[in-house]
Amino acid sequence: MGEDIIKLQGITKVFPGVVANDHIDLSVRRGEIHSLAGENGAGKSTLMGILYGLQQPDEGSILLRGEEVRLASPKDAIRHGLGMVHQHFMLIPKFTVTQNIILGMEVGSRLRIDYPRAEEEIRQLSQRYGLGIDPTVRVSELSVTMQQRVEILKILYRKAEILIFDEPTAVLTPQEIDEFCDILTRLRDSGKTILFISHKLAEVEKISDRVTVIRRGRVVGTLPMAETNQQELATLMVGREVRLGGGARRQVEDSGVLLDIRGVHYVNHHGVERIKGVDLQLHRGEILGVAGVDGNGQEELENLLCGKRKPSAGTISFLGQDIAGKSVKEIKKMGMGVIFEDRHKDGLVLDFSVRENLILGFQDQRRFLKAGVFLDKKKVEENARRLQEDFDIRCVSLDAPAGKLSGGNQQKIIIAREMSSDPEMVMAIQPTRGLDLGAVSFVQDKLVEARNQGKGVLLFSLELDEVLQVSDRIAVIFKGQIVKVLKNEGVTKEQLGAYMLGVAQEEGLHEAANA
Repeated sequence: MGEDIIKLQGITKVFPGVVANDHIDLSVRRGEIHSLAGENGAGKSTLMGILYGLQQPDEGSILLRGEEVRLASPKDAIRHGLGMVHQHFMLIPKFTVTQNIILGMEVGSRLRIDYPRAEEEIRQLSQRYGLGIDPTVRVSELSVTMQQRVEILKILYRKAEILIFDEPTAVLTPQEIDEFCDILTRLRDSGKTILFISHKLAEVEKISDRVTVIRRGRVVGTLPMAETNQQELATLMVGREVRLGGGARRQVEDSGVLLDIRGVHYVNHHGVERIKGVDLQLHRGEILGVAGVDGNGQEELENLLCGKRKPSAGTISFLGQDIAGKSVKEIKKMGMGVIFEDRHKDGLVLDFSVRENLILGFQDQRRFLKAGVFLDKKKVEENARRLQEDFDIRCVSLDAPAGKLSGGNQQKIIIAREMSSDPEMVMAIQPTRGLDLGAVSFVQDKLVEARNQGKGVLLFSLELDEVLQVSDRIAVIFKGQIVKVLKNEGVTKEQLGAYMLGVAQEEGLHEAANA
């Protein structure tokens, strides 16, 4: 690896009430994969936005190839050989791959675009880097991973030498992530310089030559990947030692089935069968993780279990009682705690205070009432203070609106409320999505704690690392069916991913009795 191709010096960016970047220095060498790691809100995306001309720094300078430059817009960045693949793709579905790639820089005369020439160049680029893209196909016909490759081709077509990837693996399966990492390696080996933004440390470790960690807008370290590890990086990111996976587990005697799903089907209002004969059981004292590519029926199954939808056929029994057709409130009253995916829509009333949100849905319970009718303000206050301490809810005041708290603290309110009702089981739907590493660790600890108390935990998560870290068994959902239930003993992301894509082989996997 050669000289520094990028030097950021003293980059500072302040938004109202927030210092996003605080005098950041960053050097990136030509021909390396340099990862930028940090928690959500650490300032990674802001810094890369400045480098790509999307925002202007309040202070500091940018040097490219030893010369100071001013990048007033992405056009300036592209002119200097930078390209960026964003989290959300910027493609026009009805256009072909070629039309998307050449948009804004069409080759040929003003009156006639030389499509054959462009297609041939794109085809050669695709072959050179192993992208496997047909330049003539419409983008709407491509999978998410292939659309991402179109975005890569778009910046390569523009002669980019420095490639910025902002959380590029968020929408990919394990197999697709492996393929993506291979693509990055080929790009690097061809002489490209890559900036890889991520909070997923397993991927950072796998792909990086060097890693820079940002915490609260400041660089706290730049390390060769060969000289560090995930645990050290996690500590740097959070500022304290972080343990993922929920900690120690104790043996819990299986005292029966809590949730029994038999032959469940669900046909939506468009007449499409989204759930197809699902059989699944959750036992006391276990965490059952549900893994699958997004859109394979998870949402529909979640809604059936918590009372938002009624099955078209089959039975759902909770504690021996049929709950099909019961309301969310009725099911929760029976002893099912629910941590919804959308905490703003389903989990909280953002304008209500922290105190009020901590009893939301349980305000008619005797423990909060005076004379069985009126809310007992003293009991509500005692409940709020106890949960604030037990669940480390950080807020200026219990009177503060929940909407003013960070995502992690909002999630703590929901978990505190649902756990404090002493449920028999907890259904956790994407419980750590969008949370900082420290908050992720806290949430996982609470799920394992519930499991150790003999409760059942049904975990829906798109994060395979999380499923593998905390689950006792794993159920894989594919096209509305549970295609495999596995004991979490030596199972890899690759094996799970194969089932998630419907192409798994039986060899060498540990099957659990699903009864």
